[in-house]
Amino acid sequence: MTFMPQTDSATSASLASSIRTPRPWLVVLTACAGQFLVVLDVSVVNVALPSMRTDLGLSAFGLQWVLSAYSIAFAGFMLLGGRAADLYGRKAMFLLGLGLFTAASVVGGLAPEGQYLIGARAVQGLGAALVSPATLTLVTGAVAAGPARTRAIATWTAVGAAGGAAGGFVGGVLVDLLSWRWVLLINVPIGVLVLAAALLWLREGATGTGRRLDLPGAVLVTGGLATLAYGIVQTEEAGWTDPATLLTLLGGLALLAVFVAVEARTAAPLMPLKIFRNRAVSAANAAILLCGSSSFGMWFFMTVYAQNVLGYTPIQAGLALVPSSLSVILGSKLAPRLMPVLGARNVAVTGALIGAAGFAWQSTLTADGTFLGTILGPGVVMMAGIGLATTPLATLATSHAEPGDAGLVSGLVNTSRTMGGALGLSVLSTVAAAVATPTSGYVAFEDYVDPASLASQAYLVPGYAMAFRVSAGVLVAASVLMLLWLPKPVRRAG
Repeated sequence: MTFMPQTDSATSASLASSIRTPRPWLVVLTACAGQFLVVLDVSVVNVALPSMRTDLGLSAFGLQWVLSAYSIAFAGFMLLGGRAADLYGRKAMFLLGLGLFTAASVVGGLAPEGQYLIGARAVQGLGAALVSPATLTLVTGAVAAGPARTRAIATWTAVGAAGGAAGGFVGGVLVDLLSWRWVLLINVPIGVLVLAAALLWLREGATGTGRRLDLPGAVLVTGGLATLAYGIVQTEEAGWTDPATLLTLLGGLALLAVFVAVEARTAAPLMPLKIFRNRAVSAANAAILLCGSSSFGMWFFMTVYAQNVLGYTPIQAGLALVPSSLSVILGSKLAPRLMPVLGARNVAVTGALIGAAGFAWQSTLTADGTFLGTILGPGVVMMAGIGLATTPLATLATSHAEPGDAGLVSGLVNTSRTMGGALGLSVLSTVAAAVATPTSGYVAFEDYVDPASLASQAYLVPGYAMAFRVSAGVLVAASVLMLLWLPKPVRRAG
């Protein structure tokens, strides 16, 4: 199926009118369902890794790539997906991406060998990269600017955060009651339902102006982000100082540098660099990256702590994190009520500091920790703060986008969060591994997913604690960045 760039000479007002529908919350519901599905798959396979290893004979390296193939493709193609939504239509990209994601879920769920599973996860990530930017632009286009749009963005933020949070629970239930294959196959009926809803309720609202896709820019940014993401995930296997790792990371950064140089000289760039002149867009994305680096790692370490140290089953670990999942939704939905009173910047800073307090509390975990003191309490505080911070940041970033760049800015927001998550998880895993055991100084990736090989699982606890301590520091740094960089609220006369 070929999508041609659409031309539209209408004014931005008539464009907004054409995007808006008489039933805007049906659009929001459909877009959020797609976002939930693709974010869920970032974490839903975590608890299924031991079963995958046994069934398919995967090595520790192969297990790592079951996770990494998805995140690399997701992050690497995100900006391209955002610009494609601007040029070819948000609905078209949503349908194409979700179709790819659903088809790949079938292949992955029925995979006879590990290589099929890893390949399917990569295609899932590509589909997710097309879906995710389109979801945010569909949400902002369906609801008029003002408090209603802020509430819609809060819903999108909450659903996305809940998708990452629910992964452990959903995966645990499916693995315990059915098999690991259902963590992928469950996407198929849900994906078909969301596709049907999209065909019925979404209206096309492409904002392309006859420009062609900037192919050199698309190749450079996709290659640069994918290479950088590959280098980041490789640090868990080879370490940060390994020559191959350093070469990959430097290669990714070099490609991105060439991308910036090319975009500065291209008449119709994939990413107009002028968008970074806006303080709100630049600062909000930097803060989203830092918040994502903490929150993504939180779900991983909380899940493995509950199972590896406290002895929870997969379904028990998932249930234990349900209150944290609800708290991130509460924080996201509370933010729009506070923003008109306190201002978006102050709400974001407050949320980051609350999250930092939760991470600091979590860093006191012990090998004989209790549910109330080491999972429920700190988990609720951590994720309520993250939810409170993310909604105003997403609102600030998207509200300053030009109509023709809405998809690009949405892709940038998602890229910041996803790359932040990948970077944060790699850095925190390295930190945890270095601290985890005083005898060897290193805990392999396979020990996180199959702790039976460890003589004493208590050795993992200091590493987990340090990871949470570092996350608390990152969120404090994010709050300082927001105070200094985000634009101050404009005071109204009278």
